[in-house]
Amino acid sequence: MTAATLAEVLKPALSEGYALAGLVVLGWEDAVAFVEAADEAGCPVILQAGPGCRAHTPVPVIGRMMRHLADQASVPVVCHLDHGYTINECREGIDHGFTSVMFDGSKLPISENIELTAGLVREAHAANVSVEGEVGYVGYAEGAASAFTDPAEVARFDRESGADAIAVSVGNVHLQTEKTDGIDFDAVRAIEEVTSKPLVLHGGSGIPPEVRQRLARETRVCKFNLGTELRQTFGRALRQTLVDQPAVFDRLAILKSTMPAMRDSVSDILKTITLRD
Repeated sequence: MTAATLAEVLKPALSEGYALAGLVVLGWEDAVAFVEAADEAGCPVILQAGPGCRAHTPVPVIGRMMRHLADQASVPVVCHLDHGYTINECREGIDHGFTSVMFDGSKLPISENIELTAGLVREAHAANVSVEGEVGYVGYAEGAASAFTDPAEVARFDRESGADAIAVSVGNVHLQTEKTDGIDFDAVRAIEEVTSKPLVLHGGSGIPPEVRQRLARETRVCKFNLGTELRQTFGRALRQTLVDQPAVFDRLAILKSTMPAMRDSVSDILKTITLRD
């Protein structure tokens, strides 16, 4: 199966009432486990390279790795560059095999955010690459506070930017290690009234599974970004291996041992938000 764009996989999700998982990739073992889980479930998956991943692995390398996995998969695989803070970061992703890029202009005035996103959309669409934008600001646990998405701003962003999907702030928070009941459904509905685009929730790890499922089935939220809970799964599996097999020292064997737990974690996520009754 060839790599898919974000627009291609979100369109049916929006019309049929389910959501997809944007899974944060930090290495080969993660990415393989994620694609294996998606293959088994028979649903598309979004592999995401965020700033941390890109700081560790050069974009040309991670882009080719994701495209290689997409070529081997039996389901659509989106190769997504997440949180590009500059247009040049997004351009680098477009140049090196990513099928989707997110320009994060959430800290900019809305007019500048729209102008930069619209310019990127023209370049990206010419290369058959999707663009995700953000309106409002999704904060960080024990870090910068969130600013909820203003419906008037998201309506303008929808009309003028041309983005294929819009990330919004409605109580979701990055890097939460515990599940919280923070999603404001009234805020989601106010946004839905003024936009026709698929909505994205960053900070999906902090949203309880039953709330993710409700959002997927009852709202325009079509993509959840998930990283923290997968890193927690990796950490637990790695520690258990070191306890159970203290004599093991080979890096490849140690990292490979984390893959079943990562695969199981993603399978549970996909059953909640992607698989229909």
